[in-house]
Amino acid sequence: MSDVNRLITQYLGIWNERDEARRNAIIKEVMTEDSVYSDPDYAGIEGHAALSAAIGTAHEKFGDLVFGLGEIIGAHHDTALFTWRLGPAGTDEAVGTGYDVIEFADGRIRRVVGFF
Repeated sequence: MSDVNRLITQYLGIWNERDEARRNAIIKEVMTEDSVYSDPDYAGIEGHAALSAAIGTAHEKFGDLVFGLGEIIGAHHDTALFTWRLGPAGTDEAVGTGYDVIEFADGRIRRVVGFF
């Protein structure tokens, strides 16, 4: 479970990283080359560059708000379900919450399906 915790924490770090070069480095480390991200706003973002661009757009929308880990609900067979919150840095206050299902491959994240 420690690898799952680490990968989820790193994944949320991708969403919180404002510097594009650092964000791209984290994406490369955490996500597989063929990774896919989807949520209610995006049908399927494929690959590192497209994910980084979408996150950059989200930063414009969310301002200084950051993502924090809520709870890892469960993990099995290279899949995990966790909750997250979006709110001011350094607090547990949430202006938004959601759930993500992630799939792992070769020690990295291959697919993320988000719900909010």
